[in-house]
Amino acid sequence: MLRITELKLPLDHADDALPRAIAERLGIGQQALRHYNVHKRAYDARRKSAIVLIYTIDAEVADEQEVLQRHHGDPHIGVTPDMGYHFVANASMLPPGSERPVVIGMGPCGLFAALILAQMGMRPIVLERGKIVRERTVDTFGFWRQRKLNTESNVQFGEGGAGTFSDGKLYTQIKDPKHYGRKVLTEFVEAGAPEEILYVSKPHIGTFRLVKMVEHLRQKIIDLGGEIRFETRVTDILVEGEGAARQLRGVVLANGETIPTRHLVAAVGHSARDTFQMLYERGVYVEAKPFSIGFRVEHPQSLIDVCRFGPNAGNEILGAADYKIVHHASNGRSVYSFCMCPGGTVVAASSEEGRVVTNGMSQYSRNERNANSAIVVGITPADYPGHPLAGIAFQRELESRAFVLGGGNYDAPGQLMGDFVAGRASTEFGSVIPSFKPAVHLTDLSTALPEYAITAMREAFVAFDKQIKGYYKQDAVLTGVETRTSSPIRIKRDDDTLQSLNTHGLFPAGEGAGYAGGIMSAAIDGIRVAEAVARSMVA
Repeated sequence: MLRITELKLPLDHADDALPRAIAERLGIGQQALRHYNVHKRAYDARRKSAIVLIYTIDAEVADEQEVLQRHHGDPHIGVTPDMGYHFVANASMLPPGSERPVVIGMGPCGLFAALILAQMGMRPIVLERGKIVRERTVDTFGFWRQRKLNTESNVQFGEGGAGTFSDGKLYTQIKDPKHYGRKVLTEFVEAGAPEEILYVSKPHIGTFRLVKMVEHLRQKIIDLGGEIRFETRVTDILVEGEGAARQLRGVVLANGETIPTRHLVAAVGHSARDTFQMLYERGVYVEAKPFSIGFRVEHPQSLIDVCRFGPNAGNEILGAADYKIVHHASNGRSVYSFCMCPGGTVVAASSEEGRVVTNGMSQYSRNERNANSAIVVGITPADYPGHPLAGIAFQRELESRAFVLGGGNYDAPGQLMGDFVAGRASTEFGSVIPSFKPAVHLTDLSTALPEYAITAMREAFVAFDKQIKGYYKQDAVLTGVETRTSSPIRIKRDDDTLQSLNTHGLFPAGEGAGYAGGIMSAAIDGIRVAEAVARSMVA
């Protein structure tokens, strides 16, 4: 097969235009084009009135070698790479009496770590503190509708992880030379995702589809010999030895049970604060890392569509428009959009009592009235110095402050953009009605974040209007606070073995360990860690 990149056609091209363009690009007759498939389809919307589709094509032709020779040196025509997944080990290679690997957490990272281990015949044991995804969904919607928070079953904790209640974005900017991302997408399609995620440039799924897919993947792990325990919280790890000889020996559960293992994947997610504390107290090397804080911002989706696509707004191929913006403020802070959710809703993402946290979510259709995105300010450990876990205390302080500003009943504090920039409290909504449930309590957000963040964001909202005309909309709604953009810690690991720097047998993984950000990067890291575990087990 030959791969063609950067093949451009108009947005409204006819169905037969693509095979004709492929043949023309290769310099062959159409009869010599035996078969083709679209590997990737993106778009260039810089000229709104003339949006261009950009294809990456895999094509089977009559005389592949002749075409390759004729296009020798052309960077956009070559051999299709092998993107199939190849397992690094299997159960037949295990020494007799090997203990089973254990995976903590069943978000995207833990899910794929367990899946790959199960597919290699390693029979993993998965420990998830939250509930199965259907029960978790009931608890989460109960919190949104009735303000009843279950601290072990919510947006953050439970089968599927935080990514289940999100836009379901399946793209990442990380380097992926081994095509692990293709393995993730292929497994998702087999689990019920639409096949388009294999080729669209910014694939997404949405919450309701993710629920069904997670259930399918769970059953696949079980059918392959894995064991999954829900509502099972790890409270301790067993470690023996000192210094370079520190070796993990097992995990202790909340019910007192001990599971012996020498291979533990810690895919706990970015909100498992008690687990972070436990690992630190057990001597695992942990350090503070940068993250970001800010608010969710809602605009009419129709405004974003027109700003991004002009007369092509509403085109079925383009869908609901997203955006990515950044501003470097005069006080030295960077302000940027994060986790933009077209046609979605702002959701309550609290996992601790007396604290308010926001996140964004979309369904597959992305047809809700508002667009929302976190607009956040980057911070570093210099902003919360001292203890390696000081970032957790910093997050908690802001979340507790938001709880009070919102009225002390899990309503979120909010403010209109124009009022926020002008420094006055808001008293009534305009044309933009917030989507956050239970409710948004209008107030003054100037005390919700540190002064440096407020100053930078006020400047950024005005500046963003130059990037997206109409973005600085007086009655756009800000909802606070967004503090869980990423983990406030990194559980450092060896670059080669992916094991903890000072605890042999502990494999920190995914967002919670500081090695991923989003569904795809977390799932890819889960695959990498599963391979590292397998290599260690068969060594």
